[in-house]
Amino acid sequence: MQIRQYRTHFTASLLPMYDAAESENFFYLILENKHHLKRTDLALQPELTFSITALEDWNFILEQLKQEIPIQYLLGTAHFYGLELEVNENVLIPRSETEELVDWIIADLKTLPSTNPVKILDIGTGSGCIAIALAKNLFQASVFALDVSENALITATKNAALHQAKVVFIQKDILKCVDLEQQFDLIVSNPPYIRQLEKAEIKKNVLNNEPHLALFVEDHDALLFYKKIARLAQKNLTENGRLYFEINQYLGKEMLAMLENLNFKNVVLRKDIYGNDRMIRASYR
Repeated sequence: MQIRQYRTHFTASLLPMYDAAESENFFYLILENKHHLKRTDLALQPELTFSITALEDWNFILEQLKQEIPIQYLLGTAHFYGLELEVNENVLIPRSETEELVDWIIADLKTLPSTNPVKILDIGTGSGCIAIALAKNLFQASVFALDVSENALITATKNAALHQAKVVFIQKDILKCVDLEQQFDLIVSNPPYIRQLEKAEIKKNVLNNEPHLALFVEDHDALLFYKKIARLAQKNLTENGRLYFEINQYLGKEMLAMLENLNFKNVVLRKDIYGNDRMIRASYR
């Protein structure tokens, strides 16, 4: 079958579950991943065909997409801050909002002299996306990354090796941690922050596939991870060190109040490109 004919079948089969633009985007992502062909290749060679084996593979992926399995898990990769990372059911799929957090950190640290060493800790690293992006873009930084999940750290370690990023990975349950045992100039975290009451807002492809351990907190203690990490930061941030969080868009005011009550200073709440309260920065000393 000609590839362009299959494209019509593929995109039509995903309607109305996905809109036309998203379905077509899926098609070209798979085409490049599986066959190393781009949109321009198909335009220049409209007679290209799929083999029977290739069609079987595509039909399997199509059925998985109909069941709302995320395309990133089906392909085993996701793009984040110019990097292609391995992803699987043990880690969250990196989001564009988290790229904005990384961009903020890099912009802040690039105002420092390039010779200034900076020690960074990423708490709840998952796929390693934040830690690896920082290590690749901040040459003066020593980057450490922590997660409770052994399987997540296996994936993160692979991603760091793939991009030759120097990151020290640590397995530890942050909620049981009394002291981080080292001083850091910067601590960053994108911890679980979705309340159980918000599950109805979550798309099925996320709710049914991504690890709940990395997504959800109880309604009665939505800032559980933030409070714990902030208290550790009080002990383990260097003078003039900074704390950065990605946050629940509905809890910006609560985050401001919590950090100020813990005597953090210069607290800045920032919106993402969609206009939602999404990230916060503070210093302690």
